[in-house]
Amino acid sequence: MLFKKLATVLSLTILLSSLLMSHLSEAAPVWIDVRSALEHIEDNIEGDIRITHTQVIAKVSQLFPDKNTEIILYCRSGIRAEIALKALNKKGYTNVSNAGGIQDARKQRSITQ
Repeated sequence: MLFKKLATVLSLTILLSSLLMSHLSEAAPVWIDVRSALEHIEDNIEGDIRITHTQVIAKVSQLFPDKNTEIILYCRSGIRAEIALKALNKKGYTNVSNAGGIQDARKQRSITQ
């Protein structure tokens, strides 16, 4: 009887763990604007995080310690986003991409200004 209850609890635990992992793997990507504070004030996408490309390693590792987190970077033209992407890859982040410029980021998400 006790063994049967433990088996049921274990089965439920495995099922819940599986569901949780499935949900986490479908989490929305993190969009990061790597432009300067002034550029961000002039134009930004509401809800996106702003981290200057020179600070991206320190801040991302603090905010997103899971190196498999999906991170999408953008700046004005894509150049600083590419610098930040390479720095994050070098630190072991495996799911990082460069969306290009802010207008490209808007287009990819069908956001109108």
